[in-house]
Amino acid sequence: MTSASTTHLVLIPSYNPGIKVAATVRSARAHWNPVWVVVDGSTDGSAALLQAMAATDPGLQVLVLPHNVGKGAAVLQGLDRAAAQGFSHVLTMDSDGQHPAELIPSFMATSQQQPAAMVLGVPVFAADAPQLRVQGRKISNGWANLETLWAGIGDSLFGFRVYPIAPLRQVMQGQRWMRRFDFDPEAVVRMSWRGVPAINLPATVKYFTVAEGGVSHFNYLRDNCLLTWMHSRLFAGFVLRLPLLLLRRLKSMVF
Repeated sequence: MTSASTTHLVLIPSYNPGIKVAATVRSARAHWNPVWVVVDGSTDGSAALLQAMAATDPGLQVLVLPHNVGKGAAVLQGLDRAAAQGFSHVLTMDSDGQHPAELIPSFMATSQQQPAAMVLGVPVFAADAPQLRVQGRKISNGWANLETLWAGIGDSLFGFRVYPIAPLRQVMQGQRWMRRFDFDPEAVVRMSWRGVPAINLPATVKYFTVAEGGVSHFNYLRDNCLLTWMHSRLFAGFVLRLPLLLLRRLKSMVF
């Protein structure tokens, strides 16, 4: 990919990603230009590695945050900078190699064809994927679909997706949540409440073992408590918005 898009960019939040980060960023760059990485206070030396890559690649920019602020907060930093430079959409993906960089062009093309929508990856798991993660996400997906009256969210947790920048920034600037692991599911629910439609596309996901360089920062107790608190808040917001959501659903059925 040589010609740089002036509307769509790849945005990769990264925190202590392990050895897969260089290959992940190279693969993203092979399929899109530009690619931005937000280093979220990493302490593993990956910031220096990425900065060295960016020094020889004008299609890669690296923003280094001085301390860890969380995935959602790191994405917001990238969104603010992207909006200031005139970009309209970002494709977010993880830095640890789990997300399919080869699908970036097709997701971007779908977004370019329907720019008002968010394009959501729906994970396609291999047989060796951890069943605790595969089955556990069904709970969050069920809550997200209830909270949006089944507006079409295929998967609430998978972070490989394209967002329109303007409504996402408005959502995030309007409240203080969505700054950490709760970013991905809360973003799709609140965007759906704003009337942003969802387009779902299948996307393969890889889980690497520790021996293969896999890194996971998921903490079962901490992050599930965070998700439980998040869905409690969202359900309260859903109840308040229920008349509007019902009216929107009725209109969609009529037309």
